[in-house]
Amino acid sequence: MSARPKKRSLTLKGHRTSVSLEDEFWMAFRDIAAKKKRAINDLAAEIDADRGVDMGLASAIRLFVLRHYRSS
Repeated sequence: MSARPKKRSLTLKGHRTSVSLEDEFWMAFRDIAAKKKRAINDLAAEIDADRGVDMGLASAIRLFVLRHYRSS
């Protein structure tokens, strides 16, 4: 596992972008998407649409993962 964030590629509404996430957050995000039977890009696009302008996408994904596991 890596403590440093790694760049990950995503496609949101047809546009390529990247986010820097630690391995643990990326794997948890992929697991959540799989459990919800959602494509990771679709779930990321939903998070992107719901986040405020003051928050980066990587931070929004981390908070999504944290909230998911806190509510479980």
